[in-house]
Amino acid sequence: MPNRLIHEDSPYLQQHAHNPVDWWPWCDEAFEKALRENKPIFLSIGYSSCHWCHVMEREVFEDEKIAEYLNAHFVSIKVDREERPDIDKYYQNVHLLLNQRPGGWPLSIFMTPDRKPFFAGTYIPPVRKYNMMGFLELIEVIHEKWSRSPEEIVKNAEEIQRFLAPGEGPVKATRLELSLIDRTVSQAQESFDPEWGGFSKAPKFPHASTLDLLLDIHGLTGRPEPLEMATTTLKNMARGGLYDLVDGGFCRYSTDDAWLVPHFEKMTYDNALLCATYLKAYRVTGETFYRNIAEDIILFMKEKMSHDRLFYAASDADTEGVEGKYFVYGYEEVMEALQKGGFPKEEAEEICRTLSVTPKGNFEGKCIVRLRNDARPEWWPKVRAILKSLRETRTYPFIDRKIITAWNAMMIKALFLTAETDAKHLGDARDSLEALMALMRRDTTLFHSALAGKEPTIEAFLEDYAYLCDALLQAYRSTLDEMWLVEAQRLAEEAVDRFHENGKWYFSKGEFETEADIADTSYPSSAAVMTDVLLTLGSLIDERYAEIAFKSLEYRSVKIARHPIYHPTFATAAIRWLKEDVVVKSLPNRLAKAKPVIDALPYPWILYKGAVEPDYLICGRNSCFAAVKTPEAAEAIKKVT
Repeated sequence: MPNRLIHEDSPYLQQHAHNPVDWWPWCDEAFEKALRENKPIFLSIGYSSCHWCHVMEREVFEDEKIAEYLNAHFVSIKVDREERPDIDKYYQNVHLLLNQRPGGWPLSIFMTPDRKPFFAGTYIPPVRKYNMMGFLELIEVIHEKWSRSPEEIVKNAEEIQRFLAPGEGPVKATRLELSLIDRTVSQAQESFDPEWGGFSKAPKFPHASTLDLLLDIHGLTGRPEPLEMATTTLKNMARGGLYDLVDGGFCRYSTDDAWLVPHFEKMTYDNALLCATYLKAYRVTGETFYRNIAEDIILFMKEKMSHDRLFYAASDADTEGVEGKYFVYGYEEVMEALQKGGFPKEEAEEICRTLSVTPKGNFEGKCIVRLRNDARPEWWPKVRAILKSLRETRTYPFIDRKIITAWNAMMIKALFLTAETDAKHLGDARDSLEALMALMRRDTTLFHSALAGKEPTIEAFLEDYAYLCDALLQAYRSTLDEMWLVEAQRLAEEAVDRFHENGKWYFSKGEFETEADIADTSYPSSAAVMTDVLLTLGSLIDERYAEIAFKSLEYRSVKIARHPIYHPTFATAAIRWLKEDVVVKSLPNRLAKAKPVIDALPYPWILYKGAVEPDYLICGRNSCFAAVKTPEAAEAIKKVT
């Protein structure tokens, strides 16, 4: 018999609707029950494509004995962290406070009946292992302590609450200077893997914003080291494994140094951000390899991850309870398929060697397709079609069909960026942006998420405003249609009104008041993206937006200055502030004509503004310094950058 989660829209909550655990969604009734019955609360936070969330469900939440004990002595609540990132952010801070290290998913929190946390963990095995107390043993200990001496738990929980109270913020600021560029390059070199690329040992994440910053620094300075670090990483990531050579699209992260073995879940935000990064690498280098990867990402997102012009949240790592089952191949099946496809046995064997397909395998006896280098052989399109046909007989992993405003905005921005290299994408970019605005913008309210085909109910957080503004500004840059600029300004005003106080940005207000991260975590800091948005509006519309952006930089200046590599999006905004934007003003039709020439320049921060001006005005933050006719416009910009 299903539990209460059967009535929820969230695909993650639906996955737990048939657990024997008597789950509640996050709601007043659950908390009232805990108070009325004087029971501690067990809060479990995860998301639908999370591998270890599935493991904990199978091992713990499907266990009848554990469920019986939980149901008798606790009130159990399930939260989808993608649906309620404010709740997740708050309790991730609890985990950091209690364990002195970051948390993750699944997140496991135990609280008093009045919601004061006293224990935090992530994955907890059913019985003692990995030097960890087992889940059943843990809840037995908590129940016993709560029954015998609840005052001790309450005292500890109240002490934790005091530490969780919002602080006053930094005591002082530091001067931001262009030495930030050298410090960024130096810190990147310290952690860079020269063999495989990337900026850590396993597990390895793509770090798109770090790569973007390095590409921008190369554009500013011409230095070869940042470009080398970025391109080495981008080429190795695309060889296969982290990148799915067959269907396209990137997985969340790699479990090894060489980007070979991922957890196979694919997130919209990773693919949107990496699409934009590969496009930036194409503009910087001129190598079509990078553009082709970006095009492949878009094709994957349209084929597997879209609904009515919008994009789903994520696809799972597991198929039928087996991690990677859909994605991997057996040696014999590939050999047989290649020979049926017309390749002689000797050539099929060489193709298998080139694709790392061997009898022994490279992942639990099976094979993840991976090229020896970044070059695509002549036979690759035909072989890819054969490998795709083998997957057609398999069950595709579960897809979480939530539409999330911030993540869709990232993907829509990538579509507009792609349209600047191939105009065929422009119509899709416009259609998707209009569909997102129609679904998530109701009167004066912006919403965060909705299940595909349903109405949104959760109001937007800072990240939704920030990334949607960013997409709207890219739409304006790509089309020069002032409608998008006006909408970006309107939303930015709302964001400043709701989430900004004297340089400090809040991720959420209301039930949970949480500060926005300064560091880039799963994706770039929403406060940093909003700061970048305000720099653009300051250059195009009103200088007061740039002043708010400067306050945001100043508020976190010490951390940005000391460790730019941990805060790449804020570091990018700081360097942009110091170097200043270049704004090209003219009649819109003349701007459109000159845009391809000017866009080819390496300077990262060139903006366009329609004006009743027959020539091209080349302007900085506070003044215009040249009035020229094309193609001299490009030469004038070169002189000042």
